[in-house]
Amino acid sequence: MEDTENILEANHLESDTFETNIRPQSLSEYVGQEEITSNLSVFIEASKIRNESLDHVLLYGPPGLGKTTLAHIIANELGVNLKTASGPSIEKSGDLAAILSTLEPGDVLFIDEIHRMPKFIEEILYPAMEDFEMDLVLNTDGKSRNLKIDLPPFTLVGATTRAGDISGPLRDRFGIVSKMQYYTEEELLQIVNRTSRVLNMPIEEEAARLIAKRCRKTPRIANRLFKRIRDFALVGGYEKITEELADKSLTRLKVDEYGLDSVDIEYLTSLITKFNGGPVGVETIATSIGEEVSTIEDVVEPFLLQEGFIRRTPRGRVAEEKSYDHLKINHNESLF
Repeated sequence: MEDTENILEANHLESDTFETNIRPQSLSEYVGQEEITSNLSVFIEASKIRNESLDHVLLYGPPGLGKTTLAHIIANELGVNLKTASGPSIEKSGDLAAILSTLEPGDVLFIDEIHRMPKFIEEILYPAMEDFEMDLVLNTDGKSRNLKIDLPPFTLVGATTRAGDISGPLRDRFGIVSKMQYYTEEELLQIVNRTSRVLNMPIEEEAARLIAKRCRKTPRIANRLFKRIRDFALVGGYEKITEELADKSLTRLKVDEYGLDSVDIEYLTSLITKFNGGPVGVETIATSIGEEVSTIEDVVEPFLLQEGFIRRTPRGRVAEEKSYDHLKINHNESLF
């Protein structure tokens, strides 16, 4: 089976340095999330005045909205080092100890997908967050002994797409909790134009607006669409991205006027034609289209819910009238 790339896949790829190259470095450069950034600027300045580490920060919301970028900016604004880790990669207490032992006073530790940390790791993290100390149980020669490690003051920035999966005790230890919102078209237009300048590929205003309209209100997707359209422009000998080129490129990428891609269309088509519009469980839909449940819940559904294509009910997912209209399926006919 041929490998294909889902252009709207919003999961972070370690090998993809594209976002790193265009990532803003300060709060003043950051576009969107104005309430969060304005509050963070106050909290950061106050921590500097007090000469204390910033309170721990929890950022949550759909993928691709800038949580990782904000973690980098927080470290930059504080003038400290940033250490990064992923929740699933911290499997043993020794993994956490190795990470925490490298921290210097005031450093920022960014843990992505923090909801996927094992429960016992969470419990070791509690005293580290509250009292800057870590208690480990060492087993040597069949005997157990406790080892207490003092840690320098640090700031933990946790990011998650599933705030509901974070335990209450862990959530309560974050002094700053912020929900990331989807971006407006005007904010995305600014982001696309900034990416155009950084990558030295001119773009017409209407072409930039086309990308802003079709990127699912998500900066990461806007930038990746720009990257793909830039490829078409370079191979086609274009000196700048025109509206016509952008439209043709997005069509070739199977991104429609709403920003829905082939996976979204397959999801909605399956929901309507195979399950009469629902209600149906997410596991059943995932199986019917050959996708992981986590991909459906984290990547596909948040935007479809936000835009009113589907709704969640206690019995499962249900297609809204907007889905029938978009797929040009008669609602009554689908029931037979």
